[in-house]
Amino acid sequence: MNEMFCFQCEQTAGGKFCNGKEGVCGKSSSTAFLQDELTGALIGLARSANGRDNESIYRLVIEGLFTTVTNVNFDETSINKLTDQIRKETAKLGAVKEYALTELWWDTNEDVRSFRSILLFGIRGIAAYAHHALVLGYKNEEIGTFLVKALMAVGGEGYGVDELLSYIMEAGRVNLICMELLDKANTETYGTPKPVTVPLSIEKGPFIIVSGHDLHDLKLLLEQTEGKGVNIYTHGEMLPAHAYPELKKYSHLKGNFGTAWQNQKKEFDGVPAPILFTTNCLMPVRQSYSDRVFTTAVVGYPGLTHIGEKKDFTPVIEKAIALGGYKEMKVMTGINGGKEVTTGFGHGTVLSVAGTVIDAVKSGAIRHFFLVGGCDGMKSGRNYYTEFVKQSPSDTVILTIACGKYRFNDLDIGKIGGLPRIMDMGQCNDAYSAIKVAMALAEAFECGVNDLPLTLVLSWYEQKAVCILLTLLHLGIKDILLGPSLPAFISPNVLKYLVANFNIRPISTPEADLAKILNK
Repeated sequence: MNEMFCFQCEQTAGGKFCNGKEGVCGKSSSTAFLQDELTGALIGLARSANGRDNESIYRLVIEGLFTTVTNVNFDETSINKLTDQIRKETAKLGAVKEYALTELWWDTNEDVRSFRSILLFGIRGIAAYAHHALVLGYKNEEIGTFLVKALMAVGGEGYGVDELLSYIMEAGRVNLICMELLDKANTETYGTPKPVTVPLSIEKGPFIIVSGHDLHDLKLLLEQTEGKGVNIYTHGEMLPAHAYPELKKYSHLKGNFGTAWQNQKKEFDGVPAPILFTTNCLMPVRQSYSDRVFTTAVVGYPGLTHIGEKKDFTPVIEKAIALGGYKEMKVMTGINGGKEVTTGFGHGTVLSVAGTVIDAVKSGAIRHFFLVGGCDGMKSGRNYYTEFVKQSPSDTVILTIACGKYRFNDLDIGKIGGLPRIMDMGQCNDAYSAIKVAMALAEAFECGVNDLPLTLVLSWYEQKAVCILLTLLHLGIKDILLGPSLPAFISPNVLKYLVANFNIRPISTPEADLAKILNK
């Protein structure tokens, strides 16, 4: 417990793995050990549950996997509690041997370890999306069944490279089902997103900042603050909430605070308002503002107030009123100086104007589409994405998803045919929107997706990005540019396979990549 081994995120130390007493994300070696122990307990549960359809087991598997995603839970007490719960459920089914995760990683060859890692990190991402859907009452047994089977493969003996590869491709297929389920859950609950301009400045008076991804928690908070003189501002991946009609109807949902998750220590320091974390993207909390940070759902951090299953946000609301907010309007901007951003260009909106888009392509008004999106992060080199968008020609369109958009979403780069050249399609899970639009365009032009004037320029940080990549591979999408660095858990042979079969390649410079794409 004095040393850790972790290489599941993009910022892993030295581009290899985090060890010692603390990871780059701020996770201690003891917390890392407990999360590995939790994963081992999940593998034990999967072995015991094999072949049995059991909703309570699926819920535990989804919660357990989500808890181990980067920047979700730093609280050892809650991790231990969940592990104990999983072991009790396993005992009911017939206890099996529980392996330490480090045994599974090192007691095998490099390529098997690499495939096991890809599979484990991919199902952690799938579990995060399944959790969001489950909160809204939407579930699919196929997802739970696959997660159990995949855990058995991660922790099983005798699974070779070929068999693990088949599970990895299956993970991409199941994640597509999961993202479609979540899209249905969100749109049937909150309405179809509509384009909206969101201010970045903060009005005077009490307010609450809501971070993470869970729209259900935001809706409950909006209900509980209505008429109390407390305004609500989104942060990070919560920005797309402004586009949903059933959330937008609350007049005290005012705007968006700050930029992407990695800037929170600087942006939250000194803010006269509480911050509620609903899912991942929590960084170790500074003492200077720890009294105003709250967690809920699977998020945890030692010393912070946690809002339990009853979802009574009274402590958060009372803190907002006590702090009082800013005395006058606080003028804030994005990283490029813009004072507002737009969002809401999901598949419902884009496909409603598909005729206009198709005509623009046929006439030459639109030469190329770029999907520039994914996770933001702290590592240097991510300004590549800002420069790529800045340098993109005026006859190209930028589709974007996830928090990587904060590198450029406050830029004004003009319009094409009345449509903005930057179209924010939503959260990371809204990659489904981009896929649906691409499929519709391919059908309209009677060609394959890889034949479209479309290039994916992706940034990654954590495990939800991994499962989205697996979905793209499952769909056979090629020529993806990935950065700012390649995953440390991909072995040289596995990388050769991805290059040979999908032509995945690392980003280089905006100038070189744009020239290569547009001159193809």
